[in-house]
Amino acid sequence: MYYKPVNPMPVSETKSLDDLFLNQFHNRLNFKWYANSNLTFAVEARNRLFFGQMIKDFPEYKNMIESDNGLLDMGTVLASGGGWFMHSMIDRAWVDYTNGKLQFRLGRQRINWGTNLVWNPNDVFNTFSYFDFDYEERPGTDGIRMQYYTSETSSAELVYKIGRKDSSETAIAGMYRFSKFDYDIQFMGGWVGPDYVLGGGWSGDIKGGGFRGEATWFKPRNNNDPENFETFVASVSGDYTFRSSLYVHAAVLFNSHGTTGDAGGRSFFASNLSAKMLSFGRYNLFAQSSYPFTPLFSGNISAMLNPCDGSSYIGPSLTYSIGNNWEVMLNGQLFLGRAGTEYGDYGQAFFARIKWSF
Repeated sequence: MYYKPVNPMPVSETKSLDDLFLNQFHNRLNFKWYANSNLTFAVEARNRLFFGQMIKDFPEYKNMIESDNGLLDMGTVLASGGGWFMHSMIDRAWVDYTNGKLQFRLGRQRINWGTNLVWNPNDVFNTFSYFDFDYEERPGTDGIRMQYYTSETSSAELVYKIGRKDSSETAIAGMYRFSKFDYDIQFMGGWVGPDYVLGGGWSGDIKGGGFRGEATWFKPRNNNDPENFETFVASVSGDYTFRSSLYVHAAVLFNSHGTTGDAGGRSFFASNLSAKMLSFGRYNLFAQSSYPFTPLFSGNISAMLNPCDGSSYIGPSLTYSIGNNWEVMLNGQLFLGRAGTEYGDYGQAFFARIKWSF
């Protein structure tokens, strides 16, 4: 990765803003044991070696990688030096029991309640960043998940997330999904950390194009907490693939608590994302287009815009398959805008990735 900061980041005033390089070797190991027709065990780990100027100039980056917000700290730095470190984390570890229409899963797992492809207000357990393109599996959560399939097209689900410290990190929420009018519809509600939540979403199509949406209302459980706030977050998206294989995708995000002025951005090293604050701005727009130039070579470009403060993001990428299990990708993340705007303080980053699946 090549990274060029444009404005001081909230880490240390003495750090240089020169161009920075970060190299990463990323290995993932997935193990599953089907003990019998009802019982399955799984353990998955991501192992990464980091080295480069980013490690030397910003030790906060290592702290971000080491952060584990689960019940147990299942990550560790295996070895480190002046400008490098090796980190390993178990991000999936669960046991699954299925009996007829009932499914019960205990442990660190992915609980994806979102319907959209970029912003997911319903994804209250496993919020992820669109910019983290190299983590395709997405984060997991430590909890207990029970699903009951009421029919072939409907199900009820209850999730209990175990808090590490107190009720502010605990969550218990339920969801009911069903199909109606050729749409998949869902309703969810419960208590997530410091908030009560109530929301819903849908996914379907209009004349062959995908049409999705979801919304969640967050209501503080403690009205006397000055740091907590009530908000309504909603996102709607549409996508379509033409006969030529050209794919287009657009989305809009609304956050009632977001500002209509300069939104400011998160720290480059922030890892505590929340479905409650997918954006600091009141509105955000997204557009994407991709096209396979050949069966082996494809291009993609995406963009975001905060229309209130004028800041934006542009993300071009090219992917080439060099073999059955080999892939090369070039990717850019260009953040543009004035200092103090939502995307204006991040700078520009360029990535080159070689991926082998085995």
